[in-house]
Amino acid sequence: MRVWVTAASLATAILLVRGGGLELVFGTAIDAAVRNIITLILAFAALMSLFVWFLRESGYSWARKWTVGGALAGLVVAGMALLRVERVSGDLVPQFAWRWQRSPDFLLERPRGAAPADDAAPLDTTAPWTPTPGDHPRFLGADGTATVTGVLLDPDWEARPPRQVWRRPLGAGWSGFATCGPHAVTLEQRGDEELVTSYSLEDGTDGWAVAVPARHQTVLGGVGPRSTPTIHGGIVYATGATGWLHAIDGATGRVVWRKDVCADLGIDPAAHALAVAWGRAGSPLVVDDLVVVPGGGPRDGGAASLVAYDRADGSRRWLAGDRQIAYASPVIATLAGRRLIITVNEGEAAGYDPADGQLVWRCEWPGHSSSDANCSQPVPLDDRRFLLSKGYGLGAAVFRIADPTATPWAIEPVWRETGLLKTKFTSVVLRDGHVYGLSDGILECVAVADGRRAWKGGRYGQGQVLLVGDLIVVQAESGEVVLVEASPTAHRVRARLAALSGQTWNNPTLAGDRLLVRNAEEAACYVVPRREPAADATAALEPGPVGR
Repeated sequence: MRVWVTAASLATAILLVRGGGLELVFGTAIDAAVRNIITLILAFAALMSLFVWFLRESGYSWARKWTVGGALAGLVVAGMALLRVERVSGDLVPQFAWRWQRSPDFLLERPRGAAPADDAAPLDTTAPWTPTPGDHPRFLGADGTATVTGVLLDPDWEARPPRQVWRRPLGAGWSGFATCGPHAVTLEQRGDEELVTSYSLEDGTDGWAVAVPARHQTVLGGVGPRSTPTIHGGIVYATGATGWLHAIDGATGRVVWRKDVCADLGIDPAAHALAVAWGRAGSPLVVDDLVVVPGGGPRDGGAASLVAYDRADGSRRWLAGDRQIAYASPVIATLAGRRLIITVNEGEAAGYDPADGQLVWRCEWPGHSSSDANCSQPVPLDDRRFLLSKGYGLGAAVFRIADPTATPWAIEPVWRETGLLKTKFTSVVLRDGHVYGLSDGILECVAVADGRRAWKGGRYGQGQVLLVGDLIVVQAESGEVVLVEASPTAHRVRARLAALSGQTWNNPTLAGDRLLVRNAEEAACYVVPRREPAADATAALEPGPVGR
């Protein structure tokens, strides 16, 4: 009887967890993945309680008990022998595959023209890549804020639906596309090679590809690289999941220089893989004559948060910071009148002088790169304030530079809310005094000034967002693309497109009227309809003030 009561109690606890009762107990917002883990533990405990009751207290014969127990044990052993967890969703829901099945990326052929990094010059092309106004040349767009200006989308996709231009299989990874004119580049995993690949934006055909023998794979993080290339001055800069940094001439596919960042900094690869469990994810930042990327550790002398290389020859120029890297990318911004490189490391956000990497300010931002990781980008709000956000129960906060004359600068919190903007793998976008982001998979609008929620709605999973004029392009984890009004009034869906199928954590790219989307198995390009701005609505094309 006691075992039966225990099972019933555990079942009740499961209902409380799924219904949000856990948040009432702990007084804080619980991540969906944590709820799923607790649910799994409680469900297992309930089933075991029932099984113990069946064996010890039920009135069935021992022959029946042994038969049922043996059958259940056989099912468990068979399941473990035949199935493996291929990957998990953003909420830690497992996806299974047969043990004898190879991962899809092993089934793809090498791209046309793929060559090892030492001798990659697969194309006889001399015309340099020339930037165009509609380019999306880096992670999160031209200014690194996931905002596309100068464009208004027509949300009437029933009357004018997006037109698919091309679709093609792609290697594994969570990279996005960067574009320059008619060219698109990304990173992908094909078997035991990590590749930087170029494709025609017009028809999706192969360009050049540069390969290195490297493979990152974890059950929780998936397979392949997770950063996005940066295109600057016709050169493609790309960082892989295990530490390779390439500078590649876009016109020819020739490797100008390359670095194994971990080897260059004296980092033990095995220890680094444990410390940065989901692979190096920071995209390169080009600042003046430098390429700046996350550093890492452990290493003699302590971890390095950032490392800067000379754009021309790849020689190391400086190291910055002493914290382990996280999963955000460095950005350039001006705070208190000073131009800085800002990044989020393990356990902190910090600003550095781009000239020499000297620390200018830092503030604590809890997180560990092997568990409750910092992934979201820092968002400068004005000359004195910036916003940080993350999942894993920490939420969002706005900080203010209290004293820029101190060394380092004095930083103070303006507000902090654990239940807001729980951005796990994504970042937020900013418009007219409000930020919009996927908070534990639900789109949320929050006022910057005081941290008040304007609305929360729609379930998109652990996807990504891109602000285009007055609309938010939501790349749902399911592969669907959704247009939502960027308005604090209400959550209003304007259009939907079944763009991809399967788990999608990659950021979307908008280059002119071309919407590029991809996941770990395929990529697609759509022409999306645009509209002309009204004469009195030109201001809607630019981000508005954020309020004080």
